[in-house]
Amino acid sequence: MAKFTKDSLNQLREAKKKEWRKCPYTILTCGGTACQSNKGEEIYQDLVAEAQKQGVSDKVQVVKTGCFGFCEKGPVVKVMSNNFTETSFYVEVKPEDAAEIISKQVKGGEEVERLLYKDPSGKKHRRGAGEGNIGFYQKQIRVVLRNCGMINPEDINEYLVNDGYVALEKALFEWKPEDIIKQLEISGLRGRGGAGFPTWRKWDTTRKVSNDVKYVVCNADEGDPGAYMDRSTIEGDPHSVIEAMTICGKAIGATQGYVYIRAEYPLAVNRLEIALKQAKECGLLGKDILGSGFDFDIEIRLGAGAFVCGEETALLRSLEGQRGMPTPKPPFPAIAGLWAKPTCINNVETFANIPAILVKGGAWFASMGTPDSKGTKVFALTGKVENSGLIEVPMGTTLREIIFEIGGGIKNGKKFKGVQTGGPSGGILTEKDLDTPIDYAGLAKMGSMMGSGGMIVMDEDDCVVDVARFYMDFCVDESCGKCSPCRIGTSQILAILNKIAEGKGEEADLVKLEEIGKAMQKASLCALGQTASNPTLSTIRNYRDEYMEHIHDKKCRAGKCKKLAIFEILEDPCIGCGKCVRNCPVDAITPKEGWVAPADGKKKRPPMVIDQSKCIKCGECLSNCKFNAVVKK
Repeated sequence: MAKFTKDSLNQLREAKKKEWRKCPYTILTCGGTACQSNKGEEIYQDLVAEAQKQGVSDKVQVVKTGCFGFCEKGPVVKVMSNNFTETSFYVEVKPEDAAEIISKQVKGGEEVERLLYKDPSGKKHRRGAGEGNIGFYQKQIRVVLRNCGMINPEDINEYLVNDGYVALEKALFEWKPEDIIKQLEISGLRGRGGAGFPTWRKWDTTRKVSNDVKYVVCNADEGDPGAYMDRSTIEGDPHSVIEAMTICGKAIGATQGYVYIRAEYPLAVNRLEIALKQAKECGLLGKDILGSGFDFDIEIRLGAGAFVCGEETALLRSLEGQRGMPTPKPPFPAIAGLWAKPTCINNVETFANIPAILVKGGAWFASMGTPDSKGTKVFALTGKVENSGLIEVPMGTTLREIIFEIGGGIKNGKKFKGVQTGGPSGGILTEKDLDTPIDYAGLAKMGSMMGSGGMIVMDEDDCVVDVARFYMDFCVDESCGKCSPCRIGTSQILAILNKIAEGKGEEADLVKLEEIGKAMQKASLCALGQTASNPTLSTIRNYRDEYMEHIHDKKCRAGKCKKLAIFEILEDPCIGCGKCVRNCPVDAITPKEGWVAPADGKKKRPPMVIDQSKCIKCGECLSNCKFNAVVKK
């Protein structure tokens, strides 16, 4: 592939636009990790093979994209006709459906009815209705995810057709570094990694430091449980990150960039490697980019999965080949970061916003969101919600809109209990918080935080003590141990939570939890320790009655705390089949003594009973009973 100048790149872009997706039909198949793990690659290959087999290869273009976002209904396939004017939205597609999609729709012009998405009322979403009419997408505005699910992330031409590298051209040939940073200031973009620091200020600080060597670092070390925003962005649109990092290099005076990404993200790493190779071949990365005289290169560094390396100073130490542990600030990385050189570090989502901002203008981005928090935010909506998936909404959208409109409400008609925002560092919010607009200040006021964007929904079957234990156990494992407030504090909080979950808690333990948690917030070295107590403190504040039940009544209303659970066998539904007896590991279940068969002869075997003194609360009896005779109290 020949290297481009500004003029030849524009000529190619315009030529590709004219020929882009000119087939009567385009089939977009989801190539994100979730769909790939559910035979997404087979679906793609079978569609390509069927088009050839049925002689319609000239009528259809099959494209493997990034994540569509609607993970709950994956694998998703979209069939688009007449230059995107009509879309058939197929869900839960299987490889064996490929032949019917090609024969019925591409050859016959008819939709495959059984694969069409149906809304909760049972109404099918037919072509012509528009994807935006699906409840999951109605309130979304896709800026970061603008290309995910629309382009082939492994083909640079598809990115170029969609205004790819237009922002870089402006940065190289039209704007001074101050102009680039001014647009970011107008946009109001704040870092999407959790802290929410103004992006323009970080860039400007690094720009103003006098040094002949500077670095740009992309933090792709996404480690929050249930979070996959950054991974999906790289999988679906890697060039947006590459372009933004190169622009950052031009703005601050850096010539070298690094993407620090988890080794557990093989698909994202592979697509990033492909994108970097293509960008270099085209002259969009490396020496003398587009003939501008500006040099910039990017290398990938794989992280080993340490959660603490999501903290910027720990990440930089890891990049240097040292143990990933936080260092005190100041100095901040913008002044003395990687190898003590000025370093601008942002996460994937922050970078992915920048090309769109520079193409459309900072004022366009600032028109969305709230006065304090501009633009959109990507969330990984997971947990006990009907429509789990990857969403992008304007800042200021309420939790109620996200959970009950986009998310479709709570699964199985259960009652909403709470929502965890910000991952292990965030708090758990309750029903009273549902109508609060989501922004940085609003979440902090409610005792939670934006974090990188994890959002886990809980229902009435979840126990807040158990949830707090889960997150604290995670933080104990992930603490680097460098500072004692975090190292000792997390272990102490976990020990007290375990004590409460086992029915050995005292009311004074809640005071201890609050004291330790607040001390950690003030004294810990980095954000991991400073925020690790948030789930515990927020649940004590919002669900104190549930803690009291564990302490005084020795009861877990959700039945999640095994030591407090009581399993019983109801006599009427039990038919005495003995399956629970065979699966009990401690022989705690026996036939009821002295039982007399009823005269009607309907029940010939005695019901079973559980010896509570032997029961170890494993739940095998509950999971193996087919007659709903075993209950957990």
